Amino acid sequence: MTRLFLLFLTLIVPSVSLGEPSAVEHILDDSGVRGGLVVHIGCADGKLTAALRANEAYRVHGLDMRAENVAAARRHIQSLGLYGEVSVERWDGEHLPYVDNLVNLVVADELDAAAMSEVMRVLCPEGVAYVGSDGKWTKTVKPRPKVID
Repeated sequence: MTRLFLLFLTLIVPSVSLGEPSAVEHILDDSGVRGGLVVHIGCADGKLTAALRANEAYRVHGLDMRAENVAAARRHIQSLGLYGEVSVERWDGEHLPYVDNLVNLVVADELDAAAMSEVMRVLCPEGVAYVGSDGKWTKTVKPRPKVID
């Protein structure tokens, strides 16, 4: 029933604002990711970052290049009592601080080609990148290598 309702919302509201709780449900449902490590690039105030922790199956890590955004996001996450399950740190804008094939879901407002290449490096096989550009969102699934069962 919930999936049907979310599908209905997707059809009725084609452009979803990331500030809305339904946007997080849309991202998680559309991605198919049901847990694991979620990375939010460009976490700003931390509201979406915190909301991406839908339940205890998720660990969320926010990244932002601006120190003031990191501080604001940390304050918000701490105010919700989520710090630990959700954390935030400053990002250099080039190298994601993860080993290859670790991350289940990456959510980012915009990425250039170099950053997208880095996202694909850290995504696990069948991991999902959900990237926005000009108000539209693109879902990219990392393929499973043929050498893996």
